[in-house]
Amino acid sequence: MKAMDKNRAAEHACAIVIFGSSGDLAQRKLLPALFSLEQEGRLDEKSVLVGFSRSETTHEAFRQRMRAAAEAGTFDAAAWTRFARDLYAVQGDYGDPASYARLKSELDRLDREQGTQGNRLFYLAVPPDAVPGIVRQLGAAGLVPCHSGRAARGWTRVVFEKPFGHDLASALALNKEISHILSEDQVYRIDHYLGKETVQNILVFRFANGIFEPLWNYKYVDHVQITVAESLGIGTRGRFYEGAGALRDIVQNHLLQLLTLVAMEPPVATDADAIRDEKVKVFRAVRPLEPGDVARFVVRSQYAAGTVDGKPAPGYRAESHVAPDSGTETYVALKLLIDNWRWSGVPFYLRTGKRLAAHSTEIVIRFSRIPHLLFRNLTEEQTRPNELVLHIQPDEGISLSFGTKAPGSELRITPVTMDFTYACTFGARPMRAYERLLLDAIRGDASLFIREDGVRATWAIVQPILDAWAAGGAGPVSSYPAGDWGPDEADALVERDGRRWRNPA
Repeated sequence: MKAMDKNRAAEHACAIVIFGSSGDLAQRKLLPALFSLEQEGRLDEKSVLVGFSRSETTHEAFRQRMRAAAEAGTFDAAAWTRFARDLYAVQGDYGDPASYARLKSELDRLDREQGTQGNRLFYLAVPPDAVPGIVRQLGAAGLVPCHSGRAARGWTRVVFEKPFGHDLASALALNKEISHILSEDQVYRIDHYLGKETVQNILVFRFANGIFEPLWNYKYVDHVQITVAESLGIGTRGRFYEGAGALRDIVQNHLLQLLTLVAMEPPVATDADAIRDEKVKVFRAVRPLEPGDVARFVVRSQYAAGTVDGKPAPGYRAESHVAPDSGTETYVALKLLIDNWRWSGVPFYLRTGKRLAAHSTEIVIRFSRIPHLLFRNLTEEQTRPNELVLHIQPDEGISLSFGTKAPGSELRITPVTMDFTYACTFGARPMRAYERLLLDAIRGDASLFIREDGVRATWAIVQPILDAWAAGGAGPVSSYPAGDWGPDEADALVERDGRRWRNPA
């Protein structure tokens, strides 16, 4: 692999082991991300990639299959030649100790021959139920130097994909199981949303500019909206989605992580623990939902048949591997309050859904209305409150709307918008989420990864909702037509507070 900064090469040379290397995540996201890092010269020349799965056969067969994945993106043949010679395969079963012995033998050989110095990054791109067993086998095989981020022969880190638990009890049990083998500084719980450029830019935008941070509180902010909208349905994930639903799949992780970046206090430093300390404080300040609150503050719904992009779309219950009477939610909207000094009384409205009118993730900071003393004769539309919108996907950027006088003899206020996009300003595309997160894991920077107490705190927020739904105290699941912006109940959730959703264009 191509060398990066020679002064830091020894620190980052490592063996990257992907469990589940024949799976969808590895081929669609992980391999293309690593190959992009190679093309950009960000991987150390001594680093290697090892695929571990039941279906891996030979090194060459693995390389051919990985080439097909790499060719789906920007492809440089010379870079691939460098990259491919450092790809290796180990065939094995997740529960077979002999398989881990073969993996250890291969990694020891690569340490000697390639100079990876015992540095190892294990990426668990596997179903959730396989995770505890793999961690136990890693420990038993001596592949993890227990409770030490840096052993005598190098460092070991393990990357875990979501979902991290199915509810609060299972998350606590999983954390306990992992802690028997791994120390917290060896654990990297990934949320790919945190790798997006605009998400990372939230902290810079807030804390590196003197314009906005003085306004970032209950005195000037009326409310905050966070939307994660998908136009696609569940595709082939019916079995998974039936056991998960939108609350577990998106709210417990992506949406709550975005909320913390908006709401957190300035960290005392830019290191991982200082940032994660402040995020956990936000989670703990979220007002708990009592059983009677769930029906008022949480909306769940399910997409029915409709039209998306001008084409007919089936309803959720007609999708493969979905029960015909399924009560699984594909849409959730909720109102949360943060009981601290900065955000007292400011509602945070969160929503996510599948088969919505557009694919978009954005955060809206809606500022308070002007007093209207000078402009009482103008319409509400003319005096719309200022909005700051952080566009996270598909086009990353920031926009700010404000009122200005339209030309003419009459006093007419027209809203205008200032837009910043990464593509227009910087030319090159931002680093993709998995590229950023993989590089951070190699470097040992855990700032964008989730700590154990953060996992516990997010499940504590979500668990009362799951309990209320299980008890049947939140009413039946409503429906919305595919291609719409969600159910009427979600509109009512914000409209009864005198507010409206901002639907992305």
